[in-house]
Amino acid sequence: MSGRGTERVLELIEWLSLQVEARSLTEIVAGLELPKSSALMLLRTLVDKGYVVRDADGHYRLFRLPGEHNTQNQAFGTLWRLALPYVEEAVAQTQESAFIAVLNSSSRVVYLNKCLPEREIRYDRDITMTRVAEHVASGRVLLAGMDRDRLETYLSDRAAESDNSDKIRHWIEKTREDGYAINLEGRVEGASGLAAPIRDHAGRYVAALNIAGPKERVTRDQSKILEVLLTTAESISLALANASAHQAVGRHQE
Repeated sequence: MSGRGTERVLELIEWLSLQVEARSLTEIVAGLELPKSSALMLLRTLVDKGYVVRDADGHYRLFRLPGEHNTQNQAFGTLWRLALPYVEEAVAQTQESAFIAVLNSSSRVVYLNKCLPEREIRYDRDITMTRVAEHVASGRVLLAGMDRDRLETYLSDRAAESDNSDKIRHWIEKTREDGYAINLEGRVEGASGLAAPIRDHAGRYVAALNIAGPKERVTRDQSKILEVLLTTAESISLALANASAHQAVGRHQE
């Protein structure tokens, strides 16, 4: 592959890593300003190598980045790399644990990664397990960012399993009103957490930042944790927007 071909592959991977949803060939051609034939050839290569998957509707999404082996990390490697310095600073300021969460195709919460404080008593969680969205603060944030049709489908499905649909709607409405979610009665006994949205360049919720710890400490330090949480989530959102803008400028300067 030529030098320009290699560069185009990397550009395509980076562009796909910033997308929240699967994208059509037409959207990819427009987004990267590539000839259709070139885009299709690059996509076929990435699909063959297992980096990109093509769904039943013919849309493409990034499945993994080079060197990433967690199959649940479907398109968010770039997000975690951009977020990491801000997350580490948030953990240093609060001395509590931080997690980046997204929703998978089944609308369950998936934790991309975690950052723990250096203190003897701290909250940890198994991030290989998915969670029911309304059970955790990060899930309530992500539900609040859903479009209406997807949310109604979710609520309908949940109503078939439990009688909590009214309560879930209340949590979502409050989260939208406040701009964050607080869950002082975590699913893990003695744990509490707060979460705020991480937005892309268009203002869409792409993930949630969650700061969690022992209930007694989180309750006591709630105001400080909330301030750090909101500032950090905004900084990560800005980093995502800047990465997208830089990518667009780079393409126009070619």
